[in-house]
Amino acid sequence: MTSPERQPITAGDAPAAVGPYSHAVKSGGFLFLSGQTPLDPATGKLVEGDIGEHTRQCLRNLTAVCEAAGASLSNAVRCGIYVTDISTFGDVNAAYAEYFPENPPARSTIGVASLPVGAQVEIDAIVAL
Repeated sequence: MTSPERQPITAGDAPAAVGPYSHAVKSGGFLFLSGQTPLDPATGKLVEGDIGEHTRQCLRNLTAVCEAAGASLSNAVRCGIYVTDISTFGDVNAAYAEYFPENPPARSTIGVASLPVGAQVEIDAIVAL
């Protein structure tokens, strides 16, 4: 049974979860979003394109999860970005800036050895409700 202070969110317009987790959880005035990889929700496959397009798809998926929860990614207070090649930092930044042109959230970017489904980038977020 779920506590009224903890409401799991499933987004029909985001890729299906690839493990035992919720797309997001509402709690304490925040929405905690699980990491999104650049999967196309319609096909379940990684999108074509460069790291910039992969970053945009992660952010589109996060937007879909926010919308399912009645929230907006523009109210993000923190994002975490995970990349398998830190040399792509500039291209990831450029695509990310399209979503947060003013007053961007706090953020960290971390280079990792690998990500689920062979992704090159994954992004998670915390959004104020």
